[in-house]
Amino acid sequence: MFKKLFIPIFFCVLAISSPGQTTTDTMANLTAVKFLSLENAPTFDKRRFWVSAGTGFGLYAGASLAMWHAWYKDFPLGGFQTFNDMQEWMGIDKAGHMMAAFNQANYTFKGAQWTGMKRRKAMWTGVAVASGLQATIEIMDGFSQEWGFSLGDMAFNTFGVGLFAAQEMLWQEQRILMKVSSSPQRYSKAPIYSVDGGSQTSLHERARNLYGSHPTERFLKDYNAMTLWASFNLKSFSKKKSNNRLPEWLNLALGFGAGNIYGGFGNTWMTDEGAFVLGPNDYPRFHQFYLSPDIDFTRIPTRHRWLKFTLGLLNWIKVPAPALEINTLGKVNMHSIYW
Repeated sequence: MFKKLFIPIFFCVLAISSPGQTTTDTMANLTAVKFLSLENAPTFDKRRFWVSAGTGFGLYAGASLAMWHAWYKDFPLGGFQTFNDMQEWMGIDKAGHMMAAFNQANYTFKGAQWTGMKRRKAMWTGVAVASGLQATIEIMDGFSQEWGFSLGDMAFNTFGVGLFAAQEMLWQEQRILMKVSSSPQRYSKAPIYSVDGGSQTSLHERARNLYGSHPTERFLKDYNAMTLWASFNLKSFSKKKSNNRLPEWLNLALGFGAGNIYGGFGNTWMTDEGAFVLGPNDYPRFHQFYLSPDIDFTRIPTRHRWLKFTLGLLNWIKVPAPALEINTLGKVNMHSIYW
């Protein structure tokens, strides 16, 4: 599921010089400030490179170990196998793969630029790291008897890094961002009976078992709550940017979601008590499409480096805003605020 969508973050520490230092101490401290500054180095800096590479490797190793213990260690391993999951989860997980790979490439690119790496090399570094991160998880899946190596996942990983690389080569900026949001869902506690009528459950219990109960789990796992967004910066696509009064940070986002998802390929599942089936007429699975304003946090003007840095780290999350929804049930909804 969404175990594959962790976001690697490269970080720096800003050194602050203190008053009352000697000239030698001040010069040494200014050198440290320059090294640890949030600004990109003007030329390649080996120290920054090893800080960035070491941080990235530490995050990679830690996340891989955490995922192994969380998802893989309790399931049997076997020979490498593939798994066709293109029809699973109504395509939400595939859109999630594209979003995650795009952001992994973009954040790695920014970390590589911080080291003073040339722009084109930084771009290919982002592509390589994001592809490697996603491939690692797919290989883990391939040796797990519970899952399998997914060519569909790899394809959408490629679409994600490809979107990043294409924009960098065309415009040297990311005019289209990939984002995610999650709208909290309330699940009914009304009883649902097994096929043989011998046991019961509820949508609340099914969602709890499938998507977790903690808000963080729900944000990352609940496919009924999740929306994936392509967020377009309006001013960057304007032909007359200099005369355009649109704010630099204003985006227009297209969203993709789904509803009534209580199983991967269908709304059927097995428990120790029995088999449960949700009728397609009572619980039809459907897609949702959204149009909503958004914000590109990296384009908000500010002189505060740490604020700019923090805003950049949040740029993979779609801001709550009014949204127009059209779904495949034939309904049109206007949300005053959509999360």
